[in-house]
Amino acid sequence: MKAARWQHFLHREKQLLLMWLLGALAGMEFLENGMFVFASSHILGGIGIAPREFAQVQAAYAIGSMLMIAMQQWLSRHFGYRHYLLAALLLYVLGDLASANASNLAELTTARLVQGLGGGAFFISTRVLIPMLFSPTLRPKATRVYMLSIFGVGALGPVLSAWLVENWGWRWVFWVVLPLAVVIAAGVRWLLPRHLGRSSTPVKFSVAPVLLFVLAIGCVQWSFSEAKYELFDSPERLALVILTGVLLLGLFGIHQWKHDEPLLHLRDLTHPGFLVGIALYALYYFIVNFSNYLFPQFAEQGLSIPLITTGWLNSFSALISLVVAIGYIKYAAKVTNKRALMMSGCVAMAGASFWLSMVPPDAPITALYGALVIKGFFGVLMVLPVAALTFRALEAKHFAKGYQSKNIMRQMMASFASAVAAVALQDSRFIQHSNLIERLTPSNSTAVSWLASTQAHFEQLGYSAAQAHTAALAQLSAVVEHQALLIACQSLYQWLAAVAAIAAVVVMLQRHLR
Repeated sequence: MKAARWQHFLHREKQLLLMWLLGALAGMEFLENGMFVFASSHILGGIGIAPREFAQVQAAYAIGSMLMIAMQQWLSRHFGYRHYLLAALLLYVLGDLASANASNLAELTTARLVQGLGGGAFFISTRVLIPMLFSPTLRPKATRVYMLSIFGVGALGPVLSAWLVENWGWRWVFWVVLPLAVVIAAGVRWLLPRHLGRSSTPVKFSVAPVLLFVLAIGCVQWSFSEAKYELFDSPERLALVILTGVLLLGLFGIHQWKHDEPLLHLRDLTHPGFLVGIALYALYYFIVNFSNYLFPQFAEQGLSIPLITTGWLNSFSALISLVVAIGYIKYAAKVTNKRALMMSGCVAMAGASFWLSMVPPDAPITALYGALVIKGFFGVLMVLPVAALTFRALEAKHFAKGYQSKNIMRQMMASFASAVAAVALQDSRFIQHSNLIERLTPSNSTAVSWLASTQAHFEQLGYSAAQAHTAALAQLSAVVEHQALLIACQSLYQWLAAVAAIAAVVVMLQRHLR
């Protein structure tokens, strides 16, 4: 009798450890990616690359991740989930080590490609493993632990990233993940059944669709990151790459539709409810990743808020999301109109973005709190209802196939949004800088008076007249640069508010997810 109780206790504890293991595995990728985006300006400055190149680095991670997601079912059926995830963790660690030691653009791009190959396995596999590892009675608890893990690391990531960069340097954004990866690998080796997910029949591999998929997403990601520049410099080349990408994606889709063992099971994913859900997912991922890139630039560089304080502000908003997620998990079943929740989430994001666009340059930090609280509602009220309703449209046997397609879209939109935000900010900053410079003329009495008083201040400090004039001009240039960045960020927040408002209208008009 005691032996039976002991076995029951061990089984229950192992189930609980499995829940947290899956949450930690998915959370690790979210944590590292969140820290990477938050610290992007410091990482770029550390190795001397421009925002244009940041888009290339993001595209490399997305390509690696999407390739691994596309091959997930093939590889997990051939090797089983234990060996598949251990191999993915090895790739992820190697990419992380290479990223931490990168000294130029080529090294960082290659490192993030390898890291993406590993990281692409985590989110999709852990979510698919929940129904495979837990009984129907335990699945709700496992799902709650899983979601809270993801929202929890969202709250931790920004402040941890800021603290690491300020105290240890940007390379520690990568170093800090390594101990966690080792612990998770031990958990995967110990807790996951050896042959879980492994097919009893040989898996048919085909190189052609893999190459076709890599070429297609490579063209698409390149066009995402380079469109702003190529549109004017080489429009013919851009048009050719876009056309090639669309053609290759079309050929890949036709091949997958007809193939007996495809990478993506498109024939099973034609339900209108699922397709609408994927479109809403795309809107969500674009908005949230655009915002995640923009806020650190706005707060730290535009409002001159210290880095660590910017991290705390970002984490404060994520903590609001965590609290709202806990409330959603507890009370969502009582709300029958999920569409109203999704609309309110989009309206909240639109309101938060507009609020941030109106913050004056000398505003205290407290002026941001309201916007950050409202913003914290978006991630929960938009994405959790979409997640619940999208996959309800599919049969249970098609859940893994649908989640695979959804995660490919997630990576594509994350890369696209970050690239658009980086390039749009740089472009808007240049435009605003030019506009401000045009106003600095001898007829502008305010500018002339400011320059004269600043020059007089430097002369009082012992500068010669020529030196004081040069120093005053340098200070004026710095002020113009700062103002240009602030105005650029605010104009992008107005644009983001419009996108969120459009998303609310789309949610209202669609009829499949309610």
